[in-house]
Amino acid sequence: MMDIKIDLRTSITGKGIQWGSLPVIWLLWCAALSAQELPKVKKVELQPLAAEVKRLVEAMDYLGVPLRSTDKQSLERATGEPDSGRAAVEIQDVLDKYCLLDVHINPESRVKVAQGPAKAELLELGWRSFLVKVRNEAGVTAQLKAESPNAMPVYTRSTGNPSPKETVKPSDVPNRWLDILMFNTSPLKPQLSGLELEYRIIQLYSRDAGKREAKISFNVGQGTQDIGFRNDADILFTCRPSTEVTLRILDETGKPTTGSFIIRDSHDHVYPSQAKRLAPDFAFHPQVYRSDGEKIKLPGGDYMIEFSRGPEYLVKNQAIKVVEGKPQTFTCRLERWIDPAKYGWYSGDHHIHAAGCLHYENPTQGVFPQDMMRHILGEALNVGCVLTWGPCYYFQKQFFEARVNKLSTADNLMRYDLEVSGFPSIHAGHLVLLRLKDQDYPGTKKIEDWPSWDLPILKWGKAQGAVVGFAHSGWGLDGKTDKLPNYEMPPFDGIGANEYVVDIVHDAVDFISTVDTPFSWELNIWYHTLNCGFRGRISGETDFPCIYGERVGLGRVYVQLDGKLDYEAWVNGVRDGRSFVSDGKSHLMDFRVNGLLTGTRGSEVKLDKPGTVRVTAKVAAWLDEQANQTLHGKSYDQKPYWDIERARLETSRQVPVEAVVNGKSVAKKSILADGKAQEVAFDVPIERSSWVALRILPSSHTNPIFVTVNNKPIRASRQSAEWCLKAVDQCWSQKAPKISAKELPEAEKAYERARQAYRQILAASEAN
Repeated sequence: MMDIKIDLRTSITGKGIQWGSLPVIWLLWCAALSAQELPKVKKVELQPLAAEVKRLVEAMDYLGVPLRSTDKQSLERATGEPDSGRAAVEIQDVLDKYCLLDVHINPESRVKVAQGPAKAELLELGWRSFLVKVRNEAGVTAQLKAESPNAMPVYTRSTGNPSPKETVKPSDVPNRWLDILMFNTSPLKPQLSGLELEYRIIQLYSRDAGKREAKISFNVGQGTQDIGFRNDADILFTCRPSTEVTLRILDETGKPTTGSFIIRDSHDHVYPSQAKRLAPDFAFHPQVYRSDGEKIKLPGGDYMIEFSRGPEYLVKNQAIKVVEGKPQTFTCRLERWIDPAKYGWYSGDHHIHAAGCLHYENPTQGVFPQDMMRHILGEALNVGCVLTWGPCYYFQKQFFEARVNKLSTADNLMRYDLEVSGFPSIHAGHLVLLRLKDQDYPGTKKIEDWPSWDLPILKWGKAQGAVVGFAHSGWGLDGKTDKLPNYEMPPFDGIGANEYVVDIVHDAVDFISTVDTPFSWELNIWYHTLNCGFRGRISGETDFPCIYGERVGLGRVYVQLDGKLDYEAWVNGVRDGRSFVSDGKSHLMDFRVNGLLTGTRGSEVKLDKPGTVRVTAKVAAWLDEQANQTLHGKSYDQKPYWDIERARLETSRQVPVEAVVNGKSVAKKSILADGKAQEVAFDVPIERSSWVALRILPSSHTNPIFVTVNNKPIRASRQSAEWCLKAVDQCWSQKAPKISAKELPEAEKAYERARQAYRQILAASEAN
């Protein structure tokens, strides 16, 4: 979870919920008051009080909970009263009726709280605004803070976990039904004015319907609470039920499916409240995922619903009016701009998590397979790999089955596997291990027993038939340029594909991951090792919800399969490079060189002598007609790192498709990103053994096809060989101090073998 920061100006409004359609219940909400009368403040300067009242009336109007017109008129008359004492009393006569709470700050700055006369009525899954009367004898100018043990804890953005004192147990959840916010934005000021009398606005949200009691307390800083527990009030609320809306969700063929929904009222407030969400809904998402026939509860009012199903679908918007007490049905028809599976290309995200980062670690240790499956379905991922890692490891590892999860469907597969992160080898680079048969490293009983560097783990994984690679490859490989290839020496001090430069020499790694870190940081080490003749592949990932928490499948790999979707064949395609990586908004399908499809027959085309090869592909991309200038102004090392918008040619709807030989762009064609698949072809000269790929940077990139001339190995660049040789030394300088003493001799041998390999390649390389 994350620290929920809501612009209070977007809170529930009359326009947003159409209280005008409920005159008895809402427009007269202040008429049903208790007989309780709040103490009056008689000595207060009228001019600043009148200014405060004017801002308060404006704020209530803005929030859609305006005072009655007769009360506004009474306030206008009172502020024009020449007797300031009488004016103050008349103002309080009007506003006190709207007060849920009365706060008294005594001369020693002690805070005391009592319930006010406003009717304690809330709305299930909706927000309501009340006034708080503040009698400020101390002239305090701090911020008035409201708290409640019935509110959900505040979650931190970095870890997604509440502070230790706010640990939530499953038994606590029923009592955490409230959300509480003070409206402290314009036209009001964040702090108290220091005036003897003023009114503030409190907003309350109820998760539940029925009778609910809440304790609400106030303070103006540490130590200001009054003794004897008088700084809080226990209030019994009546929470009126919301209306059930049945969702009919149909895919592009008219079949029932699962979709993604962002529901906002007319003031941009998100429903259901993010602060109150538990799995399968995630508090760090504005969207929720629902399947056909499921219901969602909404307060009465007008809403705009945005719906889609991942990057291959169009984003559509539809207005809906909810009438309280009248169940209704909302039907949405999803629309694709492309379906790669029709061409035999199946999407996957090999790096998503069910615990850690933005996921909460309590009241449960992460979320469950059924929760993750809903998100995989809602983003139309054909394959989702849920990786257990350090956080909640011992709880989450129970879901490992060494096979596809039983919740999978014919078109959407989920499998639990492992990311080696939070383990002793973390400093050397995080590892993705797919298709494991056994998730426990031999001789280990706990995480701390695992190896302290990567090569033994990679070898162990491959020995049991797993497909293995590096996660979030760019971390630790950062540079100051987006040029490719470049010859800057990265620090090798991170958790990305740092030891890849060594492990690829030992034929122990299948791929490095892309799309979730800056493209030049990821691709540069890959390009250099390809130029040295090594044949590692790339795959696409999101690292959800750690690098990207927006949704699963922001980074994808598309694998070509001859038959129906099958996990074994799909993961073999990742290993063999029968695939391309993408943000899902551009596609480089059927990439071939001289008719050979990438990932087949070793991806190798043989020429007897230098010549020209024919490079072809079926290419499609989607861009909105209007450019997103926000992304155009961002540096390559700012999120989102891969996005088709960054490839847009100026303000057109064109993007460039580049043919790449040995890391260099040798030919380029522009295509219209209107979603239509089109054939693209290049005639590319090959002077010596080389690798060839296609790319739309930074949106998609194919795996390479290797063109050998006269059976000679690829030795494309002396500079690349020199870079790799220096990289081994730089990597060793960073990793060796953290490798355990008992493993250090073996690691030193492995690094030296890598040095020797690159020295031999350098000696055999002629071209720069």
